[in-house]
Amino acid sequence: MTADARERVRVEVLVRPDCHLCTEALVVIEEVCRDLRVAWRTVDIDTEVSEEIRSRHTDEVPVTFVDGVQHDYWRVDPERLRTALSR
Repeated sequence: MTADARERVRVEVLVRPDCHLCTEALVVIEEVCRDLRVAWRTVDIDTEVSEEIRSRHTDEVPVTFVDGVQHDYWRVDPERLRTALSR
C-alpha cells in the first residue's frame, strides 16, 4: 500500500528509474508493508530531493528510511524491516 494524504508514511525509499536493485528492494518493501499495513512511498533521488541528500546517497540507491531514519541501502532484509516497523 503506497501512502495517500491521510496516512502517516513510515517507510520512504530513495529510488532511481531503471535501477534493478530498486526493483528488487521494492518487492520486499511492498510485501512487508502490506503485511503490516504500513504506509510507504518512493522518492526519486534524481528529481525529488535536495542536492545534499542526492550527493550523500546517490551511490547507495535504493536507500530505505524507517520513521525518517536511514535503515538500509542497496538491499532490504525483510525480517530486519519487520523488526524495525514493529518498534
